[in-house]
Amino acid sequence: MKFTLSWLKEHLATDAGLEKVADTLTHVGLEVEAIEDRGAQLAPFKVVHVIEAKPHPNADKLRVCRVDTGAGEVQVVCGAPNARTGMKAVFAPSGSTIPANGMVLKPTRIRDVESNGMLVSEREMGLSGEHDGIIEMPADAPVGQPFAPLMGVADPVIEIAVTPNRPDCLGVEGVARDLAAAEIGTLKTAPVNPVRGQFPCPTRVRRELPAGEEALCPAFALRLVRGVKNGPSPAWLQSRLKAIGLRPINCLVDITNFLTYDRARPLHVFDAAKISGDLVVRLAREGESLPALDGKIYELPADAVVIADETGVQSLAGIMGGEGSGCTEETVDVLIESALWDPENIARTGRRLGVHSDARHRFERGVDPAFTLPGLEAATKLILDLCGGEASEVVLEGEVPEPQKIIDFPYREVQRLTGLELQPVEMKHVLTALGFWVAGTGETVKVAAPTWRPDIHGKADIVEEVVRIVGLDKVTPIALPRAPEVPQPVLTLIQRRTRAAKRALAARGLVEAVTWSFVPKGHATAFGGGAAELALANPIAADLSDMRPSLLPGLAVAAQKNADRGYPDVALFEVGQVFSGDKPEDQFIAATGLRRGLATPEGTGRHWSGKPEPVDAFDAKADALALLTALGIDPSKVQVVSGGPEWFHPGRSGTLQMGPKLALGHFGELHPRVLQELDISGPLAAFEVILDRLPAPRSKPTKAKPPLDKSDFQPISRDFAFLVDRNVKAGDLIRAAQGADKQFITGVDVFDVYTGTGVPDGKASVALAVTLQPREKTLTDAEIEAIAGRVVSAVEKATGGTLRG
Repeated sequence: MKFTLSWLKEHLATDAGLEKVADTLTHVGLEVEAIEDRGAQLAPFKVVHVIEAKPHPNADKLRVCRVDTGAGEVQVVCGAPNARTGMKAVFAPSGSTIPANGMVLKPTRIRDVESNGMLVSEREMGLSGEHDGIIEMPADAPVGQPFAPLMGVADPVIEIAVTPNRPDCLGVEGVARDLAAAEIGTLKTAPVNPVRGQFPCPTRVRRELPAGEEALCPAFALRLVRGVKNGPSPAWLQSRLKAIGLRPINCLVDITNFLTYDRARPLHVFDAAKISGDLVVRLAREGESLPALDGKIYELPADAVVIADETGVQSLAGIMGGEGSGCTEETVDVLIESALWDPENIARTGRRLGVHSDARHRFERGVDPAFTLPGLEAATKLILDLCGGEASEVVLEGEVPEPQKIIDFPYREVQRLTGLELQPVEMKHVLTALGFWVAGTGETVKVAAPTWRPDIHGKADIVEEVVRIVGLDKVTPIALPRAPEVPQPVLTLIQRRTRAAKRALAARGLVEAVTWSFVPKGHATAFGGGAAELALANPIAADLSDMRPSLLPGLAVAAQKNADRGYPDVALFEVGQVFSGDKPEDQFIAATGLRRGLATPEGTGRHWSGKPEPVDAFDAKADALALLTALGIDPSKVQVVSGGPEWFHPGRSGTLQMGPKLALGHFGELHPRVLQELDISGPLAAFEVILDRLPAPRSKPTKAKPPLDKSDFQPISRDFAFLVDRNVKAGDLIRAAQGADKQFITGVDVFDVYTGTGVPDGKASVALAVTLQPREKTLTDAEIEAIAGRVVSAVEKATGGTLRG
């Protein structure tokens, strides 16, 4: 909501300045979002007198002007066609900044002629789009004075945030009422006096709404003003509208826009000559459309309320008028409409059609029903004053409702809910200033909200009104009492695991991403989803049509977007919901990570070439096992089974499981077919672990945690290269080597697999790094060789592998 300070002071008698007004607005709950003080911004630009304007010696379209600035004479080169001797103009001196483009003026030479400063247009001052010539000031404008106050553009513009429950503050009068209640001024809005009709209104109104649906339009008031002279509105009205960002159209339309912002009362005007017969309020019919005033054609839904005549729809009720019956400068007779509409219907219709107008913004929040007829009278008075003419009598279809809810309000409720100790007379004074009706004496009184406050329903709402005016800063902060005992943990197991998963994955160098829970149909199908029950009935976008069956499509697309912007090597993770059906038990929490390009985990893998290599399935496997370890799952109890879901590469993926039936998750490289469906490039290695499937820890551990056992001796590493059949699993080699000597062997890792020259067909060379940890003494060479021999024997017995020479 925007308004100017002078506009506000037409409703509020106050000596408060801009800063005081702004502070008080925020104090009473109308938060100030912005203040544009045009007077301060335009202060450097002064009125000057053009003493002489002669042709430029080196340019046909330029003039050399000698101007009197009030502080001396200055020479300016100007290209405006209206620059002439004797005129009053607006001068921007050297060193000033042009508001429209931010250009800082400097002394310069134009076609070998010195120029200091600039004679400016309205567009350069940010006042309008007018750029055909420089600003012409009145002949009596004082030279050397700032031009902004003389043109009426020095008025500060205030923008406030209005919450949906305060439709009364979508009008300047409502804002002034709150400020008056805060005692920085006195409300001075003049009463609206009825305009006496001179003849019966020839146009009638009928409501043809379904039975029981009269609330869609409780009341519709109409009157004709004939013999008007429409045209540009007066300067004061145009200035008001321009200041808040509205474009003046013509006097009749500008009057309705003015009252929309001044009194929060949307109105509409029809050109009476374009209306055939009576006006009918009804629901839209199948196939009807409306060419609206915004230049668009809207196909009307069946439950939209419209205003029609004998030829068809003329207005979308409470939202926007039709282009065919709009008022122009040729309008002579005008019909003024002031009606009440159902807020829910207005909101629903506006959302369906994608129309957001000032009228809809107010009607869907609730306008003051009691101002329906006074609003019509106010518009009539302005039209008669500015456009002339003669008014008819008012036609009213329906009845203006009189909502009157009496609330029994105990004054002690303020102290009970807020801690503020106020006297009853203080509270009654605040409520009365806000327009509430208060009756009774004693501790409990009867209170009724004014008609412009549809948000007041109970005692707590009245307490809120008192406290926001008295001041929330007067409420004493009180610390919550401490619990007498240590509180029990409130996070569930899945919540704790979600947090632990995020910490663990971030510690491995992956960056957290938050992607949409919705994915395109094709992406959902590629990852095992796409079922009909997971399709959205009303998606926010056409390419976000299905609930995601996996976190991988969102992460893969995000990685590709990073690559498209010059960051090809990214590692991302996300912990969030995935969906396999529409039942509660079909929703799971997954922890998913994805690496692209060369974004391998630090410290993972040994490469004899010393060069970085692209990510592969083993990187994803390492991330998944590290995640399980961080979540309290012993990785030695997790079996790695070759293969995974169809969106993974069949030869470069695996499944993590505990037992034959409990699959904890999957890892591997994404299938080329999936990459093609997502329109992304690889390589991409990813994993996905379903946190809901992880076994819960024992509530009461049967064993105490063993003491820390650290050896004082240096560990020893020995490398072995075994020739094995290609179908032998690396896990079998690791388990065999680990079992060779459980006393000293503490770790076994695969660091190389080779199948090139020197290795027989059908065979592979698998290199293991075996870590020995002495406990009581340093191992001798003989002891080390003995352990090595047991490793070779164990591997040969378990896998048939032989030590490579």
